[in-house]
Amino acid sequence: MKLTTKGRYAVTAILDVALHSGNGPVPLADVAERQNLSLSYLEQLFARLRQHGLVRSSRGPGGGYRLSRPATEISVAEVILAVDEQVDVTRCGGLVNCNQDSRCLTHDLWVELSQQVHQFFSSRTLADVLERLHRARGGAEGYGTGDDRGGNSAQRRIPIVPVAERPVAAREA
Repeated sequence: MKLTTKGRYAVTAILDVALHSGNGPVPLADVAERQNLSLSYLEQLFARLRQHGLVRSSRGPGGGYRLSRPATEISVAEVILAVDEQVDVTRCGGLVNCNQDSRCLTHDLWVELSQQVHQFFSSRTLADVLERLHRARGGAEGYGTGDDRGGNSAQRRIPIVPVAERPVAAREA
């Protein structure tokens, strides 16, 4: 699959913004610190997210980013596509030249899988991912959806890391 760290980081970072924007714009430096990501890389990703109308920025003291629409209206696929990621599991990138300039035996299978992955990401909103995170963490209050109607979520410092990527000791706690 050609979903690289660029797409993963963009989804993680925009989720962090959605989670922490209850009290105003979220500085990218805070996102970088919470998610252990490069600030300069986040700046590049957020420039693309802003160009695609997924986030809006404000400058100056107290500035940062917030979602341009409620988290219920932004799909994971939109975020991935905004940073120029393609969800394609074919070897040929859909060019049908996978086997010495001709279609390989499994080309249609991989094209169908790519379509299923795209459909999966298109059917999941940022709010869906945040709700799943909320349930996985025991339903703690204060998880916002980035539409400024949430609780006091801006003061939480919770990294968004899938269970499989956390150290075993952290999963057992």
